[in-house]
Amino acid sequence: MSVDFVFLDSGTGGIPYMNFLRQKCPEASCVYVADTKNFPYGQKTAEQIVESVLSICKKIITRFNPNTIIIACNTMSVNALDAVRKAFPDLNFVGTVPAIKLAAGISKKRRIGLLATNSTVNHPYNQKLKSDFASDCTLICRGDADLISFIEHESFTATKEQIKAAALPAVDFFRKEDCDVIILGCTHFLNIASEIQEVCGPSIKVVDSKEGVVNHALEVWGRCGELPAGKGGEQRSANQGKAFPSSINQILFNSIAVFAD
Repeated sequence: MSVDFVFLDSGTGGIPYMNFLRQKCPEASCVYVADTKNFPYGQKTAEQIVESVLSICKKIITRFNPNTIIIACNTMSVNALDAVRKAFPDLNFVGTVPAIKLAAGISKKRRIGLLATNSTVNHPYNQKLKSDFASDCTLICRGDADLISFIEHESFTATKEQIKAAALPAVDFFRKEDCDVIILGCTHFLNIASEIQEVCGPSIKVVDSKEGVVNHALEVWGRCGELPAGKGGEQRSANQGKAFPSSINQILFNSIAVFAD
């Protein structure tokens, strides 16, 4: 088996990224891999993250032989992207990092909020991004493991009001800090991005890295538009550990394959 793209996340966070790529390039064949066995990555040490990502990437390469692996997880990317590129130099890797450059481009107050995992907000790479692209901005960070857990385990069966209630503490935090932009620095948040924006209202803009990541992945691949209509386009998922919510399995995936240890 050989596929064009494998999307890797700790759970459901990378789904919006895969869906967006499929919208832009429906002929691409995609596999979605969720390492739910090791969820949540945001509570692990850097060493544990690197070890887990190297292990799952080895399984991905053996089983799916992808052209490109999109690490659709900010925590995996900031901690392990360099390690996997070094370990598998013949394979394309595209990472996902907080959209600090995008946020700096639209913030009028020059006060930007970063909502992410504890691991991501504490990683030095964010300060490098700030220095490179937002040196005149104040970056206010919030690690929110509770909201990420809610999204992974409850949001797909929750009501809109329950989702907005879950997002409210994070939005209130950034509102009190006078931020006018919030970066969704964990891919899980994109599953409830519209609800977060509703809670924010018009005074706070919510941004993410989805478009930049997908555009870069398609550029690396270099074949979008080459395949005839109706060719390619296969979509599969694989996970190790806990099963996805049944609603996702029924709506999104054509088949489920489980990695066995």
